[in-house]
Amino acid sequence: ENVVDLKKITPSHLWYVVGLIVTDGNLSKDGRHISITSKDRGYLFSIRKVLGLTVKVGKKARGGSLEKIYSHLSFSDVRFYKFLLNLGLTPRKSLVIGVLKINTSYFHDFFRGVIDGDGSINSWIHKSNGHQQWALRIISGSRIFIDWLQRESLEQFGVIGRVHIYPAREKHSELYILKFGKIAAKIVLQKCYYKGSL
Repeated sequence: ENVVDLKKITPSHLWYVVGLIVTDGNLSKDGRHISITSKDRGYLFSIRKVLGLTVKVGKKARGGSLEKIYSHLSFSDVRFYKFLLNLGLTPRKSLVIGVLKINTSYFHDFFRGVIDGDGSINSWIHKSNGHQQWALRIISGSRIFIDWLQRESLEQFGVIGRVHIYPAREKHSELYILKFGKIAAKIVLQKCYYKGSL
């Protein structure tokens, strides 16, 4: 049976996948289907394995393109869907997602899932001193969600991330970026990407 057994899945893996679904996943309006999309096909097989599923990893196009370059893990699981709803996820979540009920003991796993879904590490050479600089950025269409992430990261990691606002391309909304500078980013990444983490 292709359903997630919440009693059998390792909690650190579960909360990582929740973070991934929050950013790179989707809840269908039908109340039962959950999907995760990625360019990295092998990665989705790893996710499928930790969830204890055997469903096919398909392919799909994105954003009006006809070329199916993205891999796609989709499964039907009413119980897991309801579990995600209870945490605060919703269908069509990208602009409306808010505060989530995350088990704080596994916040670093959840946050790693968020980074892997909608995060990036950017590096550049500082113009005046010639030293390499880098920053961790997480992007979202929801101000409430990004503000909550900022508060929780301060609480859990003891570092301050700054929120930047950018106008979104071809949309009537804005994009919100939570940015951690070099020292803060190092602390966050060391706590999230520990030895043996998924």
